[in-house]
Amino acid sequence: MTGEKYGTGGTGATGRVLRDRDAALYLGGVVGAGCGASLLWLTAGIWVKDLTGSNALAALCAFALWAPVLLGPLLGTLADRTRRHPLLVRSNLALALLLLTLCAVDSADRLWLLFTVLVLYGATGVVQDAAEGALVTRIVDRDLLGDFNGLRTTANEGVKLIAPLAGAGLFTAYGGPAVAVLAAVLFALAAGLYARVRVDEPRPEPGTARGFGAVAEGVRELWGCLALRPLLVGCGAVMLLAGVNGAVVFAVVDEGLGRPPGWVGALYTAQGVGSVAVGAVAGRLLRRLGERRFAAYGAGLFAVAVAARAVPDVSVALVASAAVGAGLPCVLIAALTAVQRAVPEAFLGRAVATANTLLLAPNAVALGVGAGLVAGVDHRVLLLALGSAGLVVAGRLRLRL
Repeated sequence: MTGEKYGTGGTGATGRVLRDRDAALYLGGVVGAGCGASLLWLTAGIWVKDLTGSNALAALCAFALWAPVLLGPLLGTLADRTRRHPLLVRSNLALALLLLTLCAVDSADRLWLLFTVLVLYGATGVVQDAAEGALVTRIVDRDLLGDFNGLRTTANEGVKLIAPLAGAGLFTAYGGPAVAVLAAVLFALAAGLYARVRVDEPRPEPGTARGFGAVAEGVRELWGCLALRPLLVGCGAVMLLAGVNGAVVFAVVDEGLGRPPGWVGALYTAQGVGSVAVGAVAGRLLRRLGERRFAAYGAGLFAVAVAARAVPDVSVALVASAAVGAGLPCVLIAALTAVQRAVPEAFLGRAVATANTLLLAPNAVALGVGAGLVAGVDHRVLLLALGSAGLVVAGRLRLRL
């Protein structure tokens, strides 16, 4: 699969996406919802910690948000059984109303409401991601899908650099309900932007399969594509390694750099800067390299950067974090773009959701595995092993062109 297949006009492609009214509005809706999600993600843990003093319950917030990803193949069928444009508008409005219920959380005995909202948000987010990934193929030209996905990465990662700090500051000054109201406003704004998008979307034809039968149809379409299978397997392996790497970061800061735990924020900021930068050029690189090579080079950059984290030097650690941030989005953008181009539209919602599960579930599982490994294995040994494994995965992706 080569870049020439999808057109060669890289110059000004990003500008073409941004100048297109509907693509720009659609991107604005994605960013608005992403900003609301970032506020919710960080503040929920702070909120629980503030009310209970429990680190375990605070950590459970992240699990509540991520757990529905495991049901991605099933939840994604909802994005194929109805028109995706109205689904995005209504689901964002529903989230805005749902978040307002968090204003009632003022004591530890009402935390059940917060966790319920987190799980419902996580499930709705899976459906939204599936609908967004599928609907964009009707809004953006086929040869610009990589550019749009890159811009989406840049925007979302840029939001992550700002929103958590803003959310923490707002929580400190006014409490959790104020953050919930702001997040609700952002989801309502996203719904308004989506509503203004003009898209010709016919009502999906009624299928014969329901429930797990519909899931099986989507998996067959995704897994039956011989061009996609090795790409998704390789990208899933990279995300597995990325999860272990995420669990090692505190050991890098403490044992490797001799810095306080709060210094982890500096590494994540550097990682975010790398992600913002690569998203801006992703479309051009995808056209030049094709999805598989783009993913392979991203995996290789990630592998080298992870191994470099074993060096006990602050400057090296910051550069390595930026390189990690640049490498991982290459893998995710390549996989999503390949799925969007290869899977028929009727199955695309559940295919995107299934691909997200294949990519994100290993990352979530590996975070727990990595936490156990770092307790008994020197972090430098782990980092060098992760880097070596990453280079093997990158080589297999590169050689199977």
